[in-house]
Amino acid sequence: MEKEKAAPLRSEVPDEMKWRLSDLVESDEAWKTGVSEVMKETEEFGLRAGKPIESGKDLYGLFEAMESMMQKAETLYVYGQLKKNENALDAVAQGMADLADRMGTKEMGAVSFVNPLLISIGQEKIKEFIAEEPKLALYEHMFDSLFRLQEHVLAPEIEKVLAEAKEIGDAGDNIFSMLNDADLTFRPAKGSDGKEVEVSHGKYGGLMESTDRALRKSVFESYYEPFLAHKNTLATCYGSSVKADLFFSSQRKYSSSLEASLDSDNIQPGVYESLVQAIREALPHMHRYMKLRKKVLGVDELHMYDLFTPIVPDVDTEMTYEKAKETVLESLKPLGAEYVEAAREGLAGGWVDVLENKGKRSGAFAWGAFGCHPFVLLNYDGKIDDMFTLAHEMGHAMHSWHTWGNQPYAYADYPIFLAEVASTVNESLLLDHLRRTETDPRKKAYLVNFFLEQFRTTVFRQTMFAEFEKRTHELAEASEALTSESLNALYLELNKAYYGEDVVSDDQIAYEWSRVPHFYNAFYVYKYATGFSAAVAFSKRILEGGPEAVEQYKGFLKSGSSKYPVDTLKEAGVDMSTPAPVREGMQLFAQLVDEMEALEKELSK
Repeated sequence: MEKEKAAPLRSEVPDEMKWRLSDLVESDEAWKTGVSEVMKETEEFGLRAGKPIESGKDLYGLFEAMESMMQKAETLYVYGQLKKNENALDAVAQGMADLADRMGTKEMGAVSFVNPLLISIGQEKIKEFIAEEPKLALYEHMFDSLFRLQEHVLAPEIEKVLAEAKEIGDAGDNIFSMLNDADLTFRPAKGSDGKEVEVSHGKYGGLMESTDRALRKSVFESYYEPFLAHKNTLATCYGSSVKADLFFSSQRKYSSSLEASLDSDNIQPGVYESLVQAIREALPHMHRYMKLRKKVLGVDELHMYDLFTPIVPDVDTEMTYEKAKETVLESLKPLGAEYVEAAREGLAGGWVDVLENKGKRSGAFAWGAFGCHPFVLLNYDGKIDDMFTLAHEMGHAMHSWHTWGNQPYAYADYPIFLAEVASTVNESLLLDHLRRTETDPRKKAYLVNFFLEQFRTTVFRQTMFAEFEKRTHELAEASEALTSESLNALYLELNKAYYGEDVVSDDQIAYEWSRVPHFYNAFYVYKYATGFSAAVAFSKRILEGGPEAVEQYKGFLKSGSSKYPVDTLKEAGVDMSTPAPVREGMQLFAQLVDEMEALEKELSK
């Protein structure tokens, strides 16, 4: 095995390829001091519980103190977690993340009395307080959200217990994360040339795109081995997470954990269920695409390890990080100069942690804290796919940048239902740019296939994940045990249904559920599918609708959580309360399959 291909140590990564966490907190020592101060502040704030609120001035003072404490705690929490994310092998970073968790738990406990207090005051009295203290008008949407959920807010002492129980409820996720990020190791894979290749979380995606089928098969088998070896532990982790979901939803008097998850965004379970139904209806198009993939690859059997390799041969997919940055920025020009320049400054100014290193969290994400710029974690491996990941995560980052610059702290976050829209709009604009500027017909075919793959992985696959989550929670709610065997059987059944008879569902794929971190944030992944559908609609409006459509979209980016998410999208021109955007997306997918079939015939002449 070639030594230079091994993931480097954190200390070996160039500083210019790392994020600059000192922008968030000056140093680890300053962080420790800050945590100590916030711990004391949370204790002092908790003493406010039981004290009467007799005027609008009293209520505004409560919110002012709470937000000051929460903003400090958020900054410190994010810093501690990012330190662990960059290197989970660092014992100091592990300790910081653990302390950040404890601080967060104490903070949640300290503020847990606020919502019950507001409920006890009552909506009518709060309206009187707003008239008396106009500064409280800022919180009107928050008050509306609270009283909409009034029946699910419990007595103060119970709210405090639930807040403190969250750390226990997160145990399954925490154990999975440590096992997945720090303890799992993979044996080297071998290609058709007999050479060994290192396998890691960060390298897996790129290796599965290899044109060497023997290597893909070997990587696939190597990657799933440790998940198989830890199958019972992983099933226990996930089962514990599901049980926690059921516990918290039942305590809050919801009929199901799905209803509890969606209600915070004021979204009905029917939206989730109609997504699954709409994608199920479109599966014949997916099966047609799989049949085309099998034909183009010229294989007798299409296996799961054949799904990520490009079906257009002899196309150079290498992409340096520097070129990727410039290409992404060029593709974002339809969003205007202000957007592009802010993104350019972020890419050059310590926002992004670029390269994989030992102990670094797998995958990619964007995160941060109000009052600073966002941070982006990548595991950039030098492929076109990684460029799209960069565009995606910068979409998240720019969404935060716009929100933080235009909303107060109370609305400085945005629900996940909206988050995947901004990220996918960037991907769609990048793809449009590449398709318009590419002159090589073979590369054009590659890009059409790439867009098909975006639909497959972001809409079809994530909806399959969503259906898996729905059914596992329903099994648990029916008191059925979630074992490795039952989870495998359910996942394999779904895999066969979604991919169709032209794909061999290899034995290892039954364990895919055990490696998906998002399953520990229940009913999250469906938002990728709905977000992608909304983003396709937005990108079309941006490219065809001119400055007005761009301004509407920027209004969406600036809204944060100041409105309910469906209303935010509707005001910007996309109505997700109807199944229309999902069905339109499926129509586009069918058209792309048609286009790919025509290109395949042309290239095969």
